[in-house]
Amino acid sequence: MTVLVPIAALAAALSACGGGGDESGMPVLRWYVYQEPSGAFDDAAAACTKAADGRYRIETVALPNNADEQREQLVRRLAAKDGDIDIIGMDVIWTAEFAEAGWIDPFPDDVAATVTDGRLAPAVRSATYRDRLYAAPFNSNAQMLWYRDDVTPDPPTTWDQVLDRAAQLRATGEPDQILGQGQRYEGLVVWFTSLLESAGGHVLSDDGTKVSLEEGPTRKALEIMRDVSRSPSTPANFATAREDDGRLAWEQGRSAFMTNYSFVWPSANANAPDIAAHMRWARFPGVDADTPSRVAIGGFNLGVGAYSDHPDLAFEAVSCLVGDDNQITNAVKGGLLPVTEALYDDPALTDATTPVEVDGKEQEVPAFPYAKVIKEELRDAVVRPQTPYYNDVSLAIARTLHPTRDIDPEADADRLRDAVADALAGEGLL
Repeated sequence: MTVLVPIAALAAALSACGGGGDESGMPVLRWYVYQEPSGAFDDAAAACTKAADGRYRIETVALPNNADEQREQLVRRLAAKDGDIDIIGMDVIWTAEFAEAGWIDPFPDDVAATVTDGRLAPAVRSATYRDRLYAAPFNSNAQMLWYRDDVTPDPPTTWDQVLDRAAQLRATGEPDQILGQGQRYEGLVVWFTSLLESAGGHVLSDDGTKVSLEEGPTRKALEIMRDVSRSPSTPANFATAREDDGRLAWEQGRSAFMTNYSFVWPSANANAPDIAAHMRWARFPGVDADTPSRVAIGGFNLGVGAYSDHPDLAFEAVSCLVGDDNQITNAVKGGLLPVTEALYDDPALTDATTPVEVDGKEQEVPAFPYAKVIKEELRDAVVRPQTPYYNDVSLAIARTLHPTRDIDPEADADRLRDAVADALAGEGLL
């Protein structure tokens, strides 16, 4: 979606918000980021302010928790060349758009080397545009398959196996629901991208300028989306379901399988401990039994605003904010997964526990028992299409494929190519 910005009006209003220093003259770096509820981001800002030893102070500026609203606020300010924005918490899908618009600065080579050393390769790719690093990987995530070992001792590895096992469970009256994200929004694009890449296809060419959507992989991905959506084990509200709908449905106890992010683990332990006791995790289902799935990576990166009064200090601050100690704090306190690969084997993560309240009593449960599986997924995860027109491409995919139960794989593969081509040509707005 393209946001039309009344630049002249905004420029006057925002020019007074330019970055500067506090009363003592110390430079203040303002970090625009969503309001992380655990306080982990505030802790990171405080730790890096202390490490700066009086050279600068980092101040968090809260953005909305909704990603679309975050982007809209940032686009309006950056289009007006707002110098108040020193550091930006960026969804991984924003890199190309912000870089192409000139709203974020490329990282100097020495800083780029520091903030990418030992990081997961897909996370680094998500922060890169036209072979230059425009952001520092900060945290990551990807969907896994959640299942119950009391109804399915061995997890399915493909979507066909998911459907077959659900049919068997349904026939015997056991929990059989398949939960996912079928609403017309970004979650649907994540599902399609993960299926397409798992089938060996791509939405766009490597340089992000042309439509790819190879016929065989695209049809296979669409067939799976249709078949899952039409399964009697898929809830009737699938066309309006998002991640949190899946979490809530899972905790009701009628489901056998769910694709979702890791936030469902502590929630189930707190709200449905009997379900959580049998809750297990596996790699996102694949398309082919002989080929591991490739799932779309999520998370946040940190960029430096192009209109910052203190870009050198901002790059230094970002290097601190994305450091391993802060990644561990983000993970243990906020449940935000690291981007440094080695941390998935660090006892600070693997042995961490989290308190949950069950029947009025606080209990400690393992915080990241799935660390090994999610690390394997993230090592070969895929990045959603990297193009300055990503918002339009995403809308084109979601609008063409929704509702998923009505997909015609042959016809919709052609419709999808046309819609994505229109989006790349700036003709995709509806």
